[in-house]
Amino acid sequence: MKIIDKYIIKKYLSTFFVMFGLFIPIGIMVDFAEKIDKFRENEVPANLILNYYVDFIWYFGSQLYPVFLFLAVIFFTSRLANNTEITAILSSGLSFRRFAKPYFISSSIIVLFALFSGMFIVPKSNQNFNEFIAEYVKPENRRNTSRLFKQINETEYIYASSYDPSRKRALNFTLESFNENELRHKISATTIRWDDSIFRLTNYVKRTIVDEKEYVERVTRKDTILDFDINDLAPLNYVAETLNFFELNDLIRYEKRAGSPLINSHLLVRHKRYTIPLSCFILTLIALSVSSFKRRGGTGSNLAIGVSLGFLFIFLDKIFSVLVIKSNFSPAIASWGILLIFLLIAIFLLKKAIK
Repeated sequence: MKIIDKYIIKKYLSTFFVMFGLFIPIGIMVDFAEKIDKFRENEVPANLILNYYVDFIWYFGSQLYPVFLFLAVIFFTSRLANNTEITAILSSGLSFRRFAKPYFISSSIIVLFALFSGMFIVPKSNQNFNEFIAEYVKPENRRNTSRLFKQINETEYIYASSYDPSRKRALNFTLESFNENELRHKISATTIRWDDSIFRLTNYVKRTIVDEKEYVERVTRKDTILDFDINDLAPLNYVAETLNFFELNDLIRYEKRAGSPLINSHLLVRHKRYTIPLSCFILTLIALSVSSFKRRGGTGSNLAIGVSLGFLFIFLDKIFSVLVIKSNFSPAIASWGILLIFLLIAIFLLKKAIK
């Protein structure tokens, strides 16, 4: 490795960590100002708040570190360009592609750490972060509790009009059991409640079909055992964010079989665990192409371009995420599509920079 490679790698990593260290405290202050009334209202202990902000650093940082990296590369490369260091390097006969090599060595270090931490470290912090939010800030956003439908095994489906997690009770419950495409029996009840180790159903009605004949059983109250967990009716909305690589894959396989309405959200989380780290390569290429030559306005002009593109990246990410969660938009297109858009921008800017 040449001296110039070590020099650029050192600049790259040190500037990235400085940028990260500058923006994280700003994020903490903004978040604290937004939630301080909730903290007072719920009398949250100081140690829980401190633990929350430790998890906040991981949560916030894991979402936005590509943008911090992008701004860091623009900042230190612009300074190299303004000091004519890049001109001197390229004039010595070094090609632009060779000059870019240490940039991608540096980004590879960050990408590898981000992939590992995103799969195995960040999920635990996400769990603590989301549990704190659900407990003290926005408890109403923890679950979807109305119009619930789920396949619980190969032959049985359940439905409830609403579910109360605190009381473990659901209203207008229905369970249907099929043999291939034929209905075997249907259970309905006005309420179902988990009581210790059994389900308690009120106004219980069971219709059983045998040889095209229907048999009806009606009971005011029935205690029984059913093949599902009461919380399966309304799983936590953020559960995918709290699982490591292997647990998330198991959840997605189970939720696909069960026909969960949250499956797109889970798939989006899995795709983003790859696309967010890999975006570092593309954003590094864009930043290098934008800031490797002098322009009027100097570093400030380059940073303005960087901030604009950074906000565009965040904006598109949020728009596509909402489309996935609120509609049937493909999670793969939503996550990898942004990378494709910015890859095209990177190729265009790179050709311009080489010229």
